[in-house]
Amino acid sequence: MKLQELFINKEMQIKDAIKRLDETAKKILLVVEENKLVGVLTDGDIRRWILKNGSLKEPVNIIMAKNPKFIFKKDEKNAKKILKEQSIEAIPVVDEKNEVIDIIFWNDNFNKKLNYTKMNNPVVIMAGGKGTRLEPYTNILPKPLIPIGDIPIVERIINRFAEYGCDDFYMTVNYKKNMIKAYFSEIEKNYTLNYIDEDKPLGTAGSLYLLKDKIKDTFFLSNCDILIEGNYSDMLKYHKEHRAKITLITSLKHYTIPYGVIKINGNSDVRKMEEKPEYDFLVNTGMYILEPEVLNDIPENKFFHITELINSYIEKGEKIGIYPISEGSWLDMGQFKEMEIMLERLGIK
Repeated sequence: MKLQELFINKEMQIKDAIKRLDETAKKILLVVEENKLVGVLTDGDIRRWILKNGSLKEPVNIIMAKNPKFIFKKDEKNAKKILKEQSIEAIPVVDEKNEVIDIIFWNDNFNKKLNYTKMNNPVVIMAGGKGTRLEPYTNILPKPLIPIGDIPIVERIINRFAEYGCDDFYMTVNYKKNMIKAYFSEIEKNYTLNYIDEDKPLGTAGSLYLLKDKIKDTFFLSNCDILIEGNYSDMLKYHKEHRAKITLITSLKHYTIPYGVIKINGNSDVRKMEEKPEYDFLVNTGMYILEPEVLNDIPENKFFHITELINSYIEKGEKIGIYPISEGSWLDMGQFKEMEIMLERLGIK
């Protein structure tokens, strides 16, 4: 990647900066004027803005860090120490004219995660569905075992959580469950995997009832066909700080209607015509953080979706939180087209 791909100007709209962050996949952009560093924009800055319900049409100037941390070329040898002390994942390198000549990333240069707290929270993976959108593959293999490269999707999910210290996993199974159990019995693993057998389809939350006496701590819940790029320990920290009953990991989705949209009045007269309007939405990725007491609110042996649980809490005034991530940080394998995108973004051919 060329350094200049990280350069943006301070008048760029936030929504366009989000697209650039997804394209570069580096979680940081450098705001420059004539190559001189004037600010830094990170995915964290954008997350905080979204949580304030800020407009994505505003310029990045209003949310960027205007006094960014940087180092001079002569101090590059101290980069690791500075990154660690400041708990930042990247730092620009400038010359004596304050022109950006390089950027040093922790992940690219030092083989260890930065700025995360090791977790030991349980993880529940919902893997009982038939995966009808991926037929005919799922006529042969259960969806969790469909390979992304040479590793099944559900194993990739487990590995992501394991990187953060999680070693206590529960998997709800139903369709072709013996194949799933056989696969995991044959591989080496440094975590515990417990199976929750559904005798019948129970929806996206119904099988959680079977965990009522097994999980006593805050836990993650994930669909079996998604991969989330992000700092899982930061998600948990956010959930705890906001004392939410459930936190939804959400993704920003941008849609452009490829037609002129017509609005009419009560007399069927055209009131307005808008050419190819654009809309931004926060959508549910299928990953959640839940407090253990929610298990008491799951009905026994009943088909029950997690959306029903969330809506019931909202009606009661319970706190439901969101942790937004960018569109490019959410990889969904639910359909063939999305599966191809997942392979491409993971660098798998």
